[in-house]
Amino acid sequence: MLAKLRIKNTALAAAIGIFAILFIAGSVMYPNFLSLRVILNLLINNAYMIVLAGGVCFTILTGGIDLSIGAVVAMTSMIAASLLRGGMNAYLVIIICLLTGIVFGTVQGFLIQYFGLHPWIVTLAGMFFARGACYLISVEAIPIKNQTFYDISQFKLYLGPGRFISLNVIIALVFLVLCLYLAKFTKFGRTTYAIGGNRQSALLMGLPVARTKVLVYAFSGFSATLSGLMFTLYTLSGYGLNANGAEMDAIAACVIGGVSLYGGIGSLFGPFIGVLVAGVIRTMVDFQGTLSSWWTKIFVGTLMLFCIVLQAVIVEREKARKMEGQQKKRKKKVAAPTELAEAKS
Repeated sequence: MLAKLRIKNTALAAAIGIFAILFIAGSVMYPNFLSLRVILNLLINNAYMIVLAGGVCFTILTGGIDLSIGAVVAMTSMIAASLLRGGMNAYLVIIICLLTGIVFGTVQGFLIQYFGLHPWIVTLAGMFFARGACYLISVEAIPIKNQTFYDISQFKLYLGPGRFISLNVIIALVFLVLCLYLAKFTKFGRTTYAIGGNRQSALLMGLPVARTKVLVYAFSGFSATLSGLMFTLYTLSGYGLNANGAEMDAIAACVIGGVSLYGGIGSLFGPFIGVLVAGVIRTMVDFQGTLSSWWTKIFVGTLMLFCIVLQAVIVEREKARKMEGQQKKRKKKVAAPTELAEAKS
């Protein structure tokens, strides 16, 4: 347990260090980079991704994965846009979308837990299903002209002249606090870590493994639809290609934030840092002006590979430290009878 805590803290500290280095580098390279406006825009532009990464992090902590989340974002935008175009109440549409995501995630979790299917296969099928459902609704983008939904999207919390945070940022920060609370102070969070650390041990301890596994995917589905609603508030439209590849961006954010893909290790604060790291890279590319936006993917991929290697090195060091400690204990046990015999003589 202590070794896992050291690994988690070291990986998270490395992620925070990477973010600080990138932000300082951007501030040195570009005069207007270090400003409150840039920081606020960083949060506004990445709010939906913070929620998406936070939700998928729970599935990764169990040793699983959810590849359907990007498609669920798109499906949510299409469901919301089509229902609003039909004249349905905006608040009722939001509730329907959230319930749809919870049901979608629960079904995936049920198939994974009770049918013994691999998470990659089930959630890949879910991704295809959700993308296909988008095009059953419409092959074209659906603009949203509902006044209530528009008013919700325009809500802002002003911090000063020309400085504000949007509703999406408020939702993202509240969701981050909720994730941290669930992971640290609830049985659900402790069981999630236990499943990822050693599923068999979790079963022997009497933890509700089956129920928690299903709930993890239900929560991932909820977070994906919440993220989809935030994305829809941001774009005010629904489209089947929305959030294309977002699932990989969310998983990359978790890995950069120090969450182990093997499960059981990582902080829920990590995905937030990982999203900000990717956002800073994207902002630096925008400030530079001459680089292609694909450079963001290249830099994020390189960082992800670096973080995976770093995690592997940390794990191996902890294993070596543990073995060294066990050897010292054995030597003490062997030496103790000898010293006792010498004392008697």
